[in-house]
Amino acid sequence: MTLGSNLAEIASLVGDPARANMLAALMDGRALTATELAYVAGVGASTASAHLAKLEAAHLLSVVKQGRHRYFRLASPLVSRMLEGIMTFAAIDAPQRFQPRTTNDAAMRLARTCYDHLAGRLGVALADALVARGHVVLGEDAGEVTPSGRAALADLGIAPAALGHKHARVFCRPCLDWSERRPHLAGAIGAALASHCFEQHWIEHIRDSRAVRITPAGRLGLGKSFGIDLS
Repeated sequence: MTLGSNLAEIASLVGDPARANMLAALMDGRALTATELAYVAGVGASTASAHLAKLEAAHLLSVVKQGRHRYFRLASPLVSRMLEGIMTFAAIDAPQRFQPRTTNDAAMRLARTCYDHLAGRLGVALADALVARGHVVLGEDAGEVTPSGRAALADLGIAPAALGHKHARVFCRPCLDWSERRPHLAGAIGAALASHCFEQHWIEHIRDSRAVRITPAGRLGLGKSFGIDLS
């Protein structure tokens, strides 16, 4: 199969509305059942199973078995990056499609997960704060944590040296945010910052959404640690 054929195959899989909704629902990094994904896609169980089988066969999804249940998740951060890139281009091409129309739309723009890191105004604000303080240097496709950044992260309980070998993944990189159209922070460092925010109860998941809510403790913690105020 040629590269063009591969591209066409992936494009056709992602381009189906039901499958696109399934993939978008999994962009927060969590695993969902076929029943949950059928609901998200607005299709019946048998149709959902057929869609999921195609996505799994194309290595866009992976399956985790737990007891009698099967949970589906994005196969890798690369899939999430591809989807976020498509959303970014779509927003530039037709920004009116992405204007907030509901409470959830506004919440998604404020703060959301992008696979295992933070996006939206919060994700971009974190990246901006780290860059402004000289803790992170971001290029077009890669990023670097400076010595002062390693010390600052260590003060938060994040050990950058230990993250560099985790799952052999990219250590630090920019990820273009589709709603802000500016980079947020991805890679092992981005994931560690997101985990820290969840563990400190600065943010919490909003049910049935990729959006996250900034808690009162989060407003204080984000302000104290990063100088961020999104009120």
